[in-house]
Amino acid sequence: MNASFAEKVVLITGGTSGIGRATAVAFAEQGANVVIYGRREAEGAESVSLINKAGGQGLFVRGDVSEESEIEALVAKTLERFGRLDFAFNNAGVGGEGRATMTATADIYNRIMDINVRGVFFSMKHQIPAMLQSGGGAVINNASVLALRPAANSPIYSASKAAVVALTKSAALEFAPKGVRVNAICPAIIETDLTQQIRSDEQSRALLMSRHPIGRFGRSEEVAAAVLYLCSPEASFITGVALPVDGGFAV
Repeated sequence: MNASFAEKVVLITGGTSGIGRATAVAFAEQGANVVIYGRREAEGAESVSLINKAGGQGLFVRGDVSEESEIEALVAKTLERFGRLDFAFNNAGVGGEGRATMTATADIYNRIMDINVRGVFFSMKHQIPAMLQSGGGAVINNASVLALRPAANSPIYSASKAAVVALTKSAALEFAPKGVRVNAICPAIIETDLTQQIRSDEQSRALLMSRHPIGRFGRSEEVAAAVLYLCSPEASFITGVALPVDGGFAV
């Protein structure tokens, strides 16, 4: 167990499955208490059960990251339950449906930008003051390898994740002198439910696999390990980075 995480409090948006859930469990295994935020109550309860079994205390809060008032309430509930906030993983996001530029609609644009960009911005707006009250902390934002190497048929999603990187760097500059580090991770294809459809199509799978020089897709636990590293004392001199967790996709 990493003593630096024992009894610390972590908030994870989009923690009901996949990368978010794996990260929640990884923190709990190190003795942290974890607040899960998402829309799906049954999956949220399952995540809390896994957190508790792993050695932490879990709390699920239902809500929408694109609504600032709900994010504000989430942070308040975290402080009410645990009295502090040390780390946040802003993981909630949606994929790039709509594909090519000419077929995208205003509704698709708004949905992607509201969740992927607005959600991260307002999450940081309310998380960071709580961390400052606790003496500092770390924020990790989930961007994407497409923020570093955009795809031709996913302009809105690529742009939303590039915006996450820019938000990360700006917040890192603002809060570094105050004791809060802000970094981003940029995963490629990770084996989660979110990517199941594209991985199950033989043609798409072959194309995507060819873009991962390491020869395979990533696992949620590997992304979780990167998040924990960036929150750890070992990364105390790292802020404002967009770390590829991508098997070489962006090289």
